[in-house]
Amino acid sequence: MSDLSAFPITKRWPARHPDRIQLYSLPTPNGVKVSIALEEMGLSYEPHAIDIGKNESWTPEFLSLNPNGKIPAIIDPNGPGGRPIGLFESGAILIYLAEKTGKFLPSDAIGRYETIQWVFFQMASVGPMFGQVGYFYKFAGREIEDKRPLERYRDESKRLLGVLETRLDGRAWIMGDAYTIADMSLLGWVRNLVGFYGARDLVEFDRLTRVPAWLERGLARPAVKRGLEIPKRP
Repeated sequence: MSDLSAFPITKRWPARHPDRIQLYSLPTPNGVKVSIALEEMGLSYEPHAIDIGKNESWTPEFLSLNPNGKIPAIIDPNGPGGRPIGLFESGAILIYLAEKTGKFLPSDAIGRYETIQWVFFQMASVGPMFGQVGYFYKFAGREIEDKRPLERYRDESKRLLGVLETRLDGRAWIMGDAYTIADMSLLGWVRNLVGFYGARDLVEFDRLTRVPAWLERGLARPAVKRGLEIPKRP
């Protein structure tokens, strides 16, 4: 049996199956990237719901795994060389899991780096910009009288959707015929923008053709459907 006692987070969220990957997450756009990947890759894992509404990601136990206080994070008891490894940052976790399994990341160097660049595109641009739309359009930011921040993030989100629309010209997935971690990184964010944030009309989503079709294909995947609900919300 794997010994995870070196990870303080397991004191607050004990591992019933310490031989499995431990997932600390919530079904947010960032969290579902990893649960989708774990489901797609067929890896054994144990999910732990981190209630961010109760600031559980800022507890000493969680911060011991991710000092940035954000979900998701994982512990793999069977990391490189058979040693346990803890990881945070969803993009890094996606790359790690893809390399661990040899799935959803091209083996050739050019394809590999092109896929990773689209993961970074999501991390650096899509996530932050769409998240700001959510804040200023759905949450407390709505109360701000000055609408220039919302307009700025709306326009940038529309531009980013345009980048994806162009990329998907003649492609079923971000990398062409192959579904990869690039798609996994983006699906939850695009879904959230037009769904939970209610910004479909705001960003003129239905003026696009390829992005909506790509989103529909992605959300139809059984592993994606499962991953979007893991972990169960408290």
